[in-house]
Amino acid sequence: MELKVNLPDTVASEAKAAGLITSQAIERLLREAMRNKAVDELFDAADRMAAAEIPPLTMQEIQSEVDAVRKARRERAGRT
Repeated sequence: MELKVNLPDTVASEAKAAGLITSQAIERLLREAMRNKAVDELFDAADRMAAAEIPPLTMQEIQSEVDAVRKARRERAGRT
């Protein structure tokens, strides 16, 4: 993919001098931004879950959910 970006001259000059205007550097910056976004979304979801005041599952309930998922996967794979 080719990317064209319009930057102020000073920002472009400083970024170039810092070695940030290369494909590798931009890829690294984008990957870091995506990781940060994913972490932010995870914490937002955790905050929403905490605010919902849902009681925690018991170990038996958790095991039942795990068993159900495993069974569904086996059935989808044709290994009933």
